[in-house]
Amino acid sequence: MADPYGFMKYRRKEAANRPVPLRLLDFKDVHEHMADSDVEIQAARCMDCGVPFCHDGCPLGNIIPEWNDLVRRGRWEEAYNRLHATNNFPEFTGRICPAPCEGACVLGIEGIGAGAGIGEPVAIKTVELQIVEHAYEHGWVKPVTASFSTGQSVAVVGSGPAGLAAAQQLTRAGHRVTVFERDDRIGGLLRYGVPDYKLEARYIDRRIEQMEAEGTIFRTSISPSVSDLAGFDAVVMAVGATVPREVSFAGRELDGVHQAMDYLPQANRVVAGDIEEPEITARGKNVVIIGGGDTGTDCFGTALRQGAASVRQFDYNPAPGENRTAGNPWPVWPKIWRVATAHEEGEYTITGNESADEIAALGLASRAPGEPLGHRDFRINTVELTGEDGKVTGLHAAQCERTPDGMVNLPGTDVVMDADLVLLAVGFTGADQKGIVSELGLPVDARGRLVRDDNYRSWWPETPGIREAGFDAPVFSTGDAGRGASLIVWAIAEGRACAAEVDRVLMGETALPNPVAPSDAPLSV
Repeated sequence: MADPYGFMKYRRKEAANRPVPLRLLDFKDVHEHMADSDVEIQAARCMDCGVPFCHDGCPLGNIIPEWNDLVRRGRWEEAYNRLHATNNFPEFTGRICPAPCEGACVLGIEGIGAGAGIGEPVAIKTVELQIVEHAYEHGWVKPVTASFSTGQSVAVVGSGPAGLAAAQQLTRAGHRVTVFERDDRIGGLLRYGVPDYKLEARYIDRRIEQMEAEGTIFRTSISPSVSDLAGFDAVVMAVGATVPREVSFAGRELDGVHQAMDYLPQANRVVAGDIEEPEITARGKNVVIIGGGDTGTDCFGTALRQGAASVRQFDYNPAPGENRTAGNPWPVWPKIWRVATAHEEGEYTITGNESADEIAALGLASRAPGEPLGHRDFRINTVELTGEDGKVTGLHAAQCERTPDGMVNLPGTDVVMDADLVLLAVGFTGADQKGIVSELGLPVDARGRLVRDDNYRSWWPETPGIREAGFDAPVFSTGDAGRGASLIVWAIAEGRACAAEVDRVLMGETALPNPVAPSDAPLSV
C-alpha cells in the first residue's frame, strides 16, 4: 500500500526548467533532469485513495496509484509495466499533456496535506515521464510482437497519437497494419505542430523504431485514395481536426497574417535540418498572436526563440484567478492562473548584461533593460488590421466582455499597436474533408467531425465506383477526426478503443482494452 503519511510529509516538486536566457538559444527540451530519488519522494505523496478520482480525470484509465507506489519502493520496471498497460506513449503524454489526472487528484483540494491551504496534487505527470525514460535507459522498452498472424490487414490514415495508438494495438493483435501519412515524416501534429522545445522529434523517432520492429508498416508523403486502400480488410480514419478556424475582421487578407499551423511546422523543419530559414519568421518583427490557448502559446515560445522584436498574445477571456471558482469545483479541470514555460520566458526581463550571442540570437539590440520579452493580454478583442502596400503594419484592438448576446467591445478602450506578423490561433473546425473523406462520401456533422456510431464505425454510402475500385472495407473514425480538437490523452484513448472495435469486427471478439466510448466526455459540471 502507499505511504499513509507521504502526503503530509512532502511538498509537491516538479523538474526545474533550464535558465530562460539559455533555453531561448535553442529548441531543446526546456526541462532539466530530475533525480530518481526526488521522483520517488513525489510518488510517495500519492494516498492510494479508496476512490481514485485521477482515474476519472484521465480517459486512458491509467492505474496511477499502483505505479506511484511501485516507484516509491524503487520497483521501476514493474511501474513501467503498469504504466504501459494503459498508455502506449507515456513519453508523449508526460511532456505535452496538461494532466487532467492532476486536476482530479484528491490532494488538489485546498486544505489537505503538506500543501494545506493551496492544494498540491501529486506530480503524476512528472512520475509518469520519469518511469518511461527510466525504462528506455534500462532497455525495458522492447518490441511487443504478435504471437500469431490473423491474416487480416488494416489501413490507418493519419499518424498522430490516435492513429499511432490504433496501429500499435492492432499490430500487436496480429493484424497487418499500414499507416498512411501525407507529410514526409510520421507523427502528425506531434511532429509538425508541437515545438521541439516541448517534444523533441527524437522521442517520436524512438517510438516509431519500436513500432516498425513490431511489424507496423509506414508510408509517408501520401494522401491515400480509394485505390490505395483497396484490398484492406478495415480502414481507420485518424486524420485529425486540422482545418483552422478563420477570422472575419478587416485586414485578414494582408501579407504577414498567417494561421498558426502554417507558422509552427516551419520551425519544426528548421530544427530537423530540412530548411535553413523559415518562410514565415518572427525575427525582428512585432508579433501579435490572436488566441490564448496552447497553440497560441506554442507560437509565443517559438517567436521568442526566433528573435522577435516584441511578442503579445491576445486572449478574449478574463485572466483566471489563483483558485477555483464556485462554478469550477474539484475534481473538474481547474481553470486557474497558469504560467506555461513560454510565458515564463516572456516574463524574463532584459538586464542589459546579456551576452553577445544572446543579443544577436534573441534580437535584444533594440530592447531596453527592464523590458520583458513578451506580454499576455486578457479580455482583448481584435477589431481590425491595418497595413501599407498590402502588408500588415498595425493592429486595432479593444477591451471586451462576454454578454448574453455574445462578445462585445467596451467603448473607450481602443488601443492601436504595431504588428508586422499576426498569427491566428483561434482553434480548429474539424477534419479536412478533401481527399479520401470526400472520395468515400463519409458524413460530417455541423462541427466538421466525421460521423460515427457508438463503436467508432463510420458508414460510407454506396458511392459509384467505390466497389469497382476494389474497396469494400468497414471504415472507423477515431481521435480528433471524430471527437473534435482535444487532448493527446483522449486521442490515445480513442485510438486504443477504436482498435478494439476493429479487432472485434474482424475477428468476432477481442481482448484489446476499450477505455472510452465515442460519446464519453471529460469531467464537467
